[in-house]
Amino acid sequence: MFRGSPLFIQFFFAYEFFVLLPKVGIEFDLGFITLSAETRWLTRAWLGGLIVLFFNTAAYSAEIFYGAIRSVPSGELEAAEAYGITGWSKFWRIIWPSMLRLAWPSYTNEAIFLFHATSLIFFSGFPAWRQSGDALYYANYFADKTFNPFLPYPIVAMYFILLTLVIISIFGVANKYLNRHLDVEQRAKIQLSINILR
Repeated sequence: MFRGSPLFIQFFFAYEFFVLLPKVGIEFDLGFITLSAETRWLTRAWLGGLIVLFFNTAAYSAEIFYGAIRSVPSGELEAAEAYGITGWSKFWRIIWPSMLRLAWPSYTNEAIFLFHATSLIFFSGFPAWRQSGDALYYANYFADKTFNPFLPYPIVAMYFILLTLVIISIFGVANKYLNRHLDVEQRAKIQLSINILR
């Protein structure tokens, strides 16, 4: 469900669902006592956005790591069994390091997407007065007050570009650490390429 639909639509559905929750409420009937829970706090923009981003990223990350586990060479598994390594020891010493090494470039893309997807919360319908920490909220506020949209939006764009470069650098250092035992030709590289023209 979270991998098959656009994230923007997920934000809309989550907001509508969280708005309806306070009207419905949540009750737990334990037989001898009934507990009711207040759900109005779920309509806050940061919490609704966090829940949607968590489930979306969890779905994509699970698929990334599942594919990486399936891509571990069978020769490594056969060699581990030949040496008598089985069970959790085989997982932690053979499968886990190879899986991380194979999945890390794709997971880097997922982390960058997660950072960029936070800007969709501003447009998703969550109340603007509850988005007071969002960069686009402040850029929009400044553009409305000064009637000059050409100053705040490029600043926010540079903010996103710089933080994306920081994320790429951090994940690149981790990628070098994960591939430190391989020859230089065999190492998976995280490349920074700027596509100006397509």
